Amino acid sequence: MNYNEDIRIDETALDVEWLDQASLAMRWGKHWAVCKRRFTEAEEKVKVIRAELIAEANQNPVKCCYKEKPNAADIEAYYRNSKRHKQAKEEWAQAQYDLDIAEVAKNEISYTRKVSLENLVKLYGQQYFAGPSMPRDLTWERKEKQKNVDTGVAKSLYERATKMTRKK
Repeated sequence: MNYNEDIRIDETALDVEWLDQASLAMRWGKHWAVCKRRFTEAEEKVKVIRAELIAEANQNPVKCCYKEKPNAADIEAYYRNSKRHKQAKEEWAQAQYDLDIAEVAKNEISYTRKVSLENLVKLYGQQYFAGPSMPRDLTWERKEKQKNVDTGVAKSLYERATKMTRKK
């Protein structure tokens, strides 16, 4: 799925854009649902691993917590320091991030893009695009703007990579 490609509107083909809007919104809605399911599964995995580690600590407290009778803080320290728990929490955090991004994309495609299409159609109906004797080439202007953004992103990534290389 390519959000940057899907959010873009071809102002010269508003009829085609309108025909594609519903399926595009549904596709991003499904993507959000998949991310939501992965997040829920990751969250449940954290809970299961925590429960298993707590049970393990209670069954063999000396081996796990180095005490005959560990308190709640000792058991919590045991499961929070476990590699399995840390890995599950990392997966959960990544799933949360993916869900957040998918939700923003879904909303932008479903609502913001739809409103943009509606407004472009209104402008077209008011002959906004008929323009002066020297019409603007919006497609060229958008490409130039995107080229400037891409250049800035590339420069930022290069600077970040250079800093990381220097730190090593």
